[in-house]
Formats: sequence, structure tokens, C-alpha cells
Amino acid sequence: MVGDPADAFAVWHEEVARGREIAAASPLDAIGGPDHGDPVQLRTMLVRLIAEYARHNGHADLLRERVDGSTGH
Repeated sequence: MVGDPADAFAVWHEEVARGREIAAASPLDAIGGPDHGDPVQLRTMLVRLIAEYARHNGHADLLRERVDGSTGH
């Protein structure tokens, strides 16, 4: 478990870089997936990840507003 925010961001940046490498190595219409469940197109997976990040960014905004009182205006 990472306790220091700088360490957590470093791990996150490493994971993002690795994900970008993997995504860049395949065309967007590539099909893949886990050993269980239905295969999925890379394009679909990336769109789902963008939507997931967007949802969590909204949660982060709520936490930030609670801590520092500033709003996203």
C-alpha cells in the first residue's frame, strides 16, 4: 500500500504509461478480453475507461470542494 501521495502519483503515472504502451501497440478495432466473459473491442474498452474516469473525477471534485471550499466555476 502506498502512503505518500507522491509515491501514489508515481505508481499511477507508471500504470498510465504502461497502459498507453499497450493501447498504442494495437489498432482500435482489436478484439481481446479476459479468459472469462465476452471479448471486447479496444475502442469500446477505452471509451468505458474514459467514462469511468469522468465519474470518479466528479467524486474528486466533491471531495476537493469539501476540503478547500472552491468550486469548479
